[in-house]
Amino acid sequence: MPEVDSEELRKAIRHLHGCDAVFVQRVHVEETFNGKVAWEGAVSVFDLRGHPTATRAYAWSHAVDGSMNRRFHAVLHQGKVDSPLNAVRVAVVQEMRERGR
Repeated sequence: MPEVDSEELRKAIRHLHGCDAVFVQRVHVEETFNGKVAWEGAVSVFDLRGHPTATRAYAWSHAVDGSMNRRFHAVLHQGKVDSPLNAVRVAVVQEMRERGR
């Protein structure tokens, strides 16, 4: 399944966080866990307009296993999330918790 474009990710940010976003750049990220690749792909960086606590977000999507659906992620730049890599780390941990791993 091909990656989505920045416009779809911008819409996801609007839906998930209720603010406008302006595309800045796309960054390749590879996160490993126990010596294995846990996630690899492109993360888009956006500047936010109108969010009460964040000025930047990191967004990407991926196919949902066993379906034609996509899952969208839009992680705010705040707290420990200060880079695309850390945004992916937070999302990977959250997905693992959701799956009960």
